[in-house]
Formats: sequence, structure tokens, C-alpha cells
Amino acid sequence: MAYRNIIIEKKDGVGTIKINRPKVLNALNKDTVGEFSKAVGELEQDKNIKVAILTGEGKAFIAGADIGEMKDMSSLEAKEFAEIGHNLLMKIENSRIPFIAAVNGYALGGGCEVLMACDICIAGVSAKIGQPEINLGIHPGFGGTQRLPRLVGRMKAKDLLLTGRSIDAKEAFQIGLVNKVVEDEKLIDEARKLANMIAEKSSVQTGFIKSLVNKGADIDLHSACSLEISYFSSSFSTEDQKEGMTAFLEKRKPMFKGK
Repeated sequence: MAYRNIIIEKKDGVGTIKINRPKVLNALNKDTVGEFSKAVGELEQDKNIKVAILTGEGKAFIAGADIGEMKDMSSLEAKEFAEIGHNLLMKIENSRIPFIAAVNGYALGGGCEVLMACDICIAGVSAKIGQPEINLGIHPGFGGTQRLPRLVGRMKAKDLLLTGRSIDAKEAFQIGLVNKVVEDEKLIDEARKLANMIAEKSSVQTGFIKSLVNKGADIDLHSACSLEISYFSSSFSTEDQKEGMTAFLEKRKPMFKGK
């Protein structure tokens, strides 16, 4: 489909979604969230896509929600906006595809919430990350109060949520909010390098691992380990398991088919 606020690229098993509203620092309005969700669905349905990269056009990843659109929302309209945001981020989390956030510039409010829904995050050294909603008289509405403490712990999350302060890429790395910090000009190349590495693996297993980690984090250890056993046994019914182990014994690189 045609997009107004989103750019999609597909190459060598890697899909890239770029938010394309640079004049407003890629702020998320309802139309953009809707297009974003459709773009995630498009990559999900394309069986050639094994990994996805999310980034922003210009000087920002996503600088937050569109305050001009939000200012005069009614309670019902705010509820509907929060729901479409949550649905988008759940779609990213529940996708079979690993998502890599390549954070350029500002990742504030909704931008921080988007990066937290991804599986891996690489940030440019000039990135600024935070949940500044309290400065607007509200709190995060796309899952920030829930994902942030799960990622960095309750006390650090409350620090960021209650003060509304932004942190730089170095501090984000130190508290576990991003996986790696690189020079700005190397950001996309590093993200593509990582994406290509993952794309070479069994897409069956990348999907299994993503599901196990996400589901296991929210249940007790005994149930989580039982879930792992179930997925592990299912792995032995796949062509990729046979290929991977045969290639290991034959001392060659495996050629996975995602089956």
C-alpha cells in the first residue's frame, strides 16, 4: 500500500520502517500510528522478511506524540489514541520478526515507548531518550509506565517518569535501555549489520526465542521452563534443526529455510 508518513524498504530479508515526518521530528499522530501498524503488518505477512529495523527520517527517531493533535482531545478520544498505540506496540512485540530500533536523535514519549517494544536497540551517540509526559500534565499512554520498570527496574523507571528528564545514549546504555551506542554516522550501518547477522539464522528459531523471552518474563520460572521444553521439542520437527546440526557435523555453514 501507499504510505504518507512511513517509508518501507525491503532488502535481503531485512525490512526497514522509517517514520517520515521530519518537519515535526516524526511526532506520532493518529494517521501515522495507523500507517505504522499497517507497515508492521505488511512486513509480518511477507515471508521473505526475517528481521526489521525501525528508525526515523532526519534529526529524530520519534520525538513523541503530536501535541497539537492531542491538546484538545476528549477523554474518549484520548482512550482511543492510547488503544491504537498499545495495539501497535503489541503487534511489534508479538510479531514473529525481531525488531531492531536504530535510535537517531530524539526518542521521547512515544518514541521511547516504541524503542522499548523492540527486541534490540542501537542508539546514535547524540540520542536523547526519555518519558517527558509529566511535564505536559499527563503520564505515558503507550505502555511507558509498564515497559520501562520491566527493563530498567522500578526505582530508575520512577526517576525518569517522575522527573520527565531525558537521558543521553551513554546513560541509556548504562541502565540497560539500549544495547549499544555508536557514532551517529554509523548507526544505520550497524543496525543493518546486526539485522543481516540475525537474518542468516533460522527464522523459526528467532521467532521461538522472541516468544519465549517475552512470554517467560511475565510468568513464574517453573511455567516458563515448561514452555521452553515445549518449544525445544517442537524444534526437532523442523527442517532447520536437521540442517543446522548436519552442517555443524559437516563443518559447513548452514543454509536455513525457515521451515
